[in-house]
Amino acid sequence: MSPHEPILSIDPFGTLQLHRDAGNAVIDVVPVRAFPLSAPTRFIALVDGQGHEHCWIDDLATLPPETASRIETVLVQRELTPRIQRIRKVSSYATPSRWTLDTDRGPAELLLKTEDDIRHLPDGALLISDKFGLNYLITRQSELDQHSQRLLARFL
Repeated sequence: MSPHEPILSIDPFGTLQLHRDAGNAVIDVVPVRAFPLSAPTRFIALVDGQGHEHCWIDDLATLPPETASRIETVLVQRELTPRIQRIRKVSSYATPSRWTLDTDRGPAELLLKTEDDIRHLPDGALLISDKFGLNYLITRQSELDQHSQRLLARFL
């Protein structure tokens, strides 16, 4: 274990804790992604409740699996971008259009104002913004069922 490697634990309340100085100093921290959509496993800061950075992680893959897993667990709990799993229907192939969805957070509806609200991300993912500013993510179009892919293709 290198001296620069963070030593992390999760307390019984689910709070991520950073251990410093041979375990004597314990700081409650929150992982914050610098680029949550384009580089979700890279460039992660561990900050305290006042927003002070205590540790910077260039890439989760460089950490031991147990440490990376602890950070991922907290990141997933804090994730606010619903991931689209299925597009059930769209009200119209012209915009504005109301979409009925299944997401990883449950059923949802979004109102797509224009096709420009569907953005292509560098890794092939799509970020869809609804009328109210909420973002939805499609990580891989190929993972959607055929019906969803056909509906989506009309807007791309």
